[in-house]
Amino acid sequence: MSVTESEAYEAGMSLPPSVRKDVAIRLLESLEVADRESVDEAWSAEISSRVDDIRSGKVNSIPGEQVFADIATRRAARNA
Repeated sequence: MSVTESEAYEAGMSLPPSVRKDVAIRLLESLEVADRESVDEAWSAEISSRVDDIRSGKVNSIPGEQVFADIATRRAARNA
C-alpha cells in the first residue's frame, strides 16, 4: 500500500509534537546521507581532475610556505 504525500503529512501532523520532531529529524537525516554521498562523489571527481591538471603540467602548484607568507603579508597590510 502506497501513502500519498498529503496522507503522510496529515499522519505526521496528528503525532504529538515531541514524536513529530523526532520523525522530522530522522527524515532530514535520511536526506543528508543521500546528499553526503553525492557531495563525496563530486569532490572525488574534482580532486581527480585537479591532480590530473597538476601532473600534466596544465597548472602549477605554489609551495605552502609561500602561500602562508603571502597570507601573513596581506594580513599585516590589512591590520596596518
